[in-house]
Amino acid sequence: MRRTTRTDPRVATVAGGVLGALLVSGCAAMPDSGGVSRVELSQGSSDKNLQVRVFPVAPAKGARPRDLLAGFLDAVTADEGYDTARKYLTEEAAAAWNPDAKIQVLSATSMQAGQDVSDTDTTVSASVTGQVVATVDEQHSYRLEEGQHTISPVFTFVRRKDGEWRIDKLPPGLIMNETSFRNSYRQVDRFFYTAKDPSAAGGAVAQSALIADPIYLRRRIDPLTSAAKALVGGPSSWLAPVVQTAFPNGVNVDKVTVDDSRGAHVQLSGTDLTEATSCRRMATQLFYTLADQGKGQVERLELKGQRGSCNVSRSDTPFIGPGALAGSEGGQQYFQRADNGVLMEINDTSNNTVHGVLGKPQPAGRLPLGTIAVRRDGAQAAAISRDGHQLFSVPLSDSAVAMPDPVLTSAARSGDDGLTSPSWDGRGDLWVVDRNPDAPRVVMVRGNKSYTVPVDDLGGQSVQMLKVSSDGARVALVAKGPGSPNQSLMFGLIVHGGTPEAPTARIVGLRRTAPALADVSSLSWAEADQLLVLGKEADRPHQLHYISTDGTQSTDAPLQVGEGMAAIAASEARGDVLAQASPVLAIQASDGKLYRLTGGQWREVTLADRASAFFYPG
Repeated sequence: MRRTTRTDPRVATVAGGVLGALLVSGCAAMPDSGGVSRVELSQGSSDKNLQVRVFPVAPAKGARPRDLLAGFLDAVTADEGYDTARKYLTEEAAAAWNPDAKIQVLSATSMQAGQDVSDTDTTVSASVTGQVVATVDEQHSYRLEEGQHTISPVFTFVRRKDGEWRIDKLPPGLIMNETSFRNSYRQVDRFFYTAKDPSAAGGAVAQSALIADPIYLRRRIDPLTSAAKALVGGPSSWLAPVVQTAFPNGVNVDKVTVDDSRGAHVQLSGTDLTEATSCRRMATQLFYTLADQGKGQVERLELKGQRGSCNVSRSDTPFIGPGALAGSEGGQQYFQRADNGVLMEINDTSNNTVHGVLGKPQPAGRLPLGTIAVRRDGAQAAAISRDGHQLFSVPLSDSAVAMPDPVLTSAARSGDDGLTSPSWDGRGDLWVVDRNPDAPRVVMVRGNKSYTVPVDDLGGQSVQMLKVSSDGARVALVAKGPGSPNQSLMFGLIVHGGTPEAPTARIVGLRRTAPALADVSSLSWAEADQLLVLGKEADRPHQLHYISTDGTQSTDAPLQVGEGMAAIAASEARGDVLAQASPVLAIQASDGKLYRLTGGQWREVTLADRASAFFYPG
C-alpha cells in the first residue's frame, strides 16, 4: 500500500466553494472584443491540508462574469459529469469543451480586482493567472513543471439575447489551484507487467512483476470503476517503454462492484475471456489496482467478459505482485562491522557472520572493502574496494574461501572518484556508477561481464549515485554538473535489448524531481511506487522524503532524522498487499549506531560491534 499523508483530513462544506473569494472583472469592450482583466487563484498555507467538499451550483439569474467564472471554477471540482459546469457555457462552448484534456495545477498567487462590467457590454474577457506547478494529462498522469512558468489563459464571455452572460471561449481541460486539486483528486496506483528482456537467458525471460503507474483520479466519484477504466486505457506515456498490459485494444469496463465479503466483480465488454491464462493476467492487474484503493476493501476478484470468466485472490499472485522480485518476505537485514569489514546478518535472536569470504576479515596486506550490497536472493554480494577501484561479485556460501577476481575496475585516480553505489535488481543484474572524471559512466554487470549503459538527456551532468528498483525497470539517479555544488535527483527507465550473447541496456526518460533538494545523501526504494530519500534543502537539516515516481511527495512534511544520519535503507519486499512495510533502517556516521524507524519513532538497535553500514538486500 502506498504511504499517505500523516495529516488527518478535515472535511468541510463550503457554500460558494474554494474559490469563493476569487474576484473576476471585465473591462468595457467593443461587441467583438473585450478588455481583459485578471483572476488570480488564491491559496493560503493554512488551507493546505483541508479536504473541502464543494457542491456545484448552477449560475444565478443575472450573474455577472466575475461570479460566473468563480462558479464555473467551483463546479468543475465537484460535478461528476460536469453537467452543472456546462450550464456556465454557451451551447457551442459546452459542446466543444473537453474537461478531460488536461489539468493545469497552479500555485498560490495574489488576487487582483478589476473594473465592473457595464450594462452596455456584450463581450468581455477575463484571465486566470498563476504559476504552473504541474500538469495532469489525458492519461491521468501527473507531471511536475520544471522551472517557473506563468500562464494567463483567457475566458471570453458573451451576453445572450435574454441578457444572461455565459462563457463562450475557454481553455481546454481544467484549471485549478493546488488546494482545489488536493481536495478534488487523489493519487492511486494502477499496475502493469514488466516488459520482457530480450537479452535475458533461459527462464529469466519469463521473470516478470507488476509495476505501479501512479495516476490522479477524482475523489468520491466511483473510484473503483475509475481506476479500472484507467488501467484498461493503458500505461502512462512515460512508463510505456518498460511495461506491457494483458488488456487488448477495444476493451471497456462496464461495471465494478464489491460485495459484502470483499469480493470485487468486474464486467468487461469488447473481449472474450475464454483463454484462461490471459484472463488471469488481466484479473491480476485489476486485483492489485483495486486492492490499492483501500486497505482490506478487496480480497478477491471475479472478472467476466462477453464470454468466459476467471477468479483471482490475494493468495494466488505473490510471485508476480508488486515487489515480488525484491527478496524474502520481511526483508533480511545486514550490517557491516566498522573494525574489520565483516558482513553480518541480523536475526531475531542473534547476529551471525555470513557464509563465505565476506564473513571473515580481509587478510593482512589486502586492500580493505568498502560498500557491500547483497543480491536480492541473498546468495551473492557485490563488494567495492575501499579505494573505489575494484568491484567484486562474491558468493555468500562456504565454497567462497577467497576473494575472486574483480568483475570491474575503474581507472579513477583516488579520492571520491571511482566505483560507488552498487545496486542489484530482482533479475540478478548488478548496477554500479563509475565516477572517474575522465570517463564517468553507469555499468551493468551480468554474470562476470560488464556493459556500459548510456544515459539519455543528462545535459552535461554526470551520475554520482543510483538505486535500481527490484523490478529492474526503474532507476533513481543523483547527478551533478561540473563545478556545481548542487545535485539533481531524477527518475529514469531501463530499456533492455540485444541478445543473451550481447545484451544492451539504456537509461531513458529522465525526469527531475524534488528540485528543492540541494544535497542527497542516500536513496532506497520502498513500497510499490516510493523512493525514500535522505536529503537536505539549502540551509536546512537532512530529512527523509518519500517521493513517488511522478514527483509528488507522499507526506505533507518530511520525516525528521537524528543529527548525523549517514544512510538509510528500506525494503520493497511484500508477501501480501496489506503486509506491514519493513522498518526503515538508518546508521549514524559519528558513532556507527544503528536505528529502525518503527511506529514513527527511531529505535536504536543494540549491537556489540560498531557498524559502518546497515541495509536490506538490493
